[in-house]
Amino acid sequence: MSNDPARALGPPIGHVGETDAPWVAIPGGELRLLHADIGAGVWVVANRFEPGMAVQRHRHTGPVFAWTTAGCWMYQEYGVRYAAGSYIHEPAGSIHSLVVPSDNTETTEVFFVIHGANLDLDADDNIVGITDATSIWLAYHTLCEMQGKQSLLRQRVG
Repeated sequence: MSNDPARALGPPIGHVGETDAPWVAIPGGELRLLHADIGAGVWVVANRFEPGMAVQRHRHTGPVFAWTTAGCWMYQEYGVRYAAGSYIHEPAGSIHSLVVPSDNTETTEVFFVIHGANLDLDADDNIVGITDATSIWLAYHTLCEMQGKQSLLRQRVG
């Protein structure tokens, strides 16, 4: 048994403060990358979506967990509105198109924990784009630089 309190607690706890990972503008809203573990293939984002915004139809290679903190969104294919306070679990292999109803009266905020990749699909189910922990890391930091913002977020590689 070690007398060193730091060693007894195990690895340090990860923490991302409000200013450590700034919001960046994306088409139809804002994005904040909170975690990207390249080795595990897990990425965590917070999104702010404007009314009427839509995301390309995609398939998930791993499970996704989402919690809506404001507003409302839905998957076009299912017709179920996920309002503030809603939690959903998307199993690996699920295919859908995220849309924000145009009748929303506020910005929608959703927190996503994503395992694996999002495979963007065309009308014939061909893969036309891939977003994973590596690509979201690079895209987020590029957007920070382009928008004059600094991210103190550190990449995990396993």
